[in-house]
Amino acid sequence: MPYADLHVHTTRSDGSLELEAVPDAARRAGVTVVALTDHDRLQPFDEPWIERDGVTIVHGVELRVEAADGQRVDLLAYGVEPTDALEALLEEIQANRRERGRAIVDCVEARLGVDLDVTVDDGFGRPHVARAVADHPDTEYDYQGTFDHLIGFEKPCYVPREVPSFDRGRRALAEASALVSLAHPLRYRFPERALELVADLDAVELYYPYGRDVDRNPVEEAVDRFDVHATGGSDAHDDRLGVAGLSEGTFTALGLFTESGRRNR
Repeated sequence: MPYADLHVHTTRSDGSLELEAVPDAARRAGVTVVALTDHDRLQPFDEPWIERDGVTIVHGVELRVEAADGQRVDLLAYGVEPTDALEALLEEIQANRRERGRAIVDCVEARLGVDLDVTVDDGFGRPHVARAVADHPDTEYDYQGTFDHLIGFEKPCYVPREVPSFDRGRRALAEASALVSLAHPLRYRFPERALELVADLDAVELYYPYGRDVDRNPVEEAVDRFDVHATGGSDAHDDRLGVAGLSEGTFTALGLFTESGRRNR
């Protein structure tokens, strides 16, 4: 059972867990520290972490960026204290997300001849569309089927979105947080290229539930080669936390915060 789950999504983006329900979900999983890493969106508090009912909730964010080779990867930032630069960047991304979301919804509704009755707002993503399709009584697709046949990459209703460069995203996150990590490196089409990016980061996500057998040796080698930290989390989009994460000792070794909760820079 992990002590810290450092990759959790809430209703701030495409998760189903409300912020107020995080402590209960953490206790059920035996988790003491939870990092909320919603896609391209900050939490509704400015502190790098807060305490709620005996659970430490870390202010995090997950940001998709594009590397120089064109591959898109996700960066996780922890201990966020919002800066003007980061907030401006995230607002640009959210504006594009809203535009993209409306385009996807319009396409799906026209193709299926249904009204999905969804609100496209900040934090909106394709999972919202997939849930709406799966819940609609007049559609034949379940959640995964919606991705597989309608809104997944290169499917008829897929719409690409704009993302910042790796350098711009990394810089904005580094200035606003205590630690920046590469998320789930073995999920990318070219994981070896993604792992090279760790040279410019503080950490890489080593502990992650890929749902299949993977060889974590390349990730462990990157930790040693670039002398960075290992992070980990469940990437929860529901209330099941603690599927993956860090032991207490490994989390403590991150040294994320001072006693006052300010960035340990």
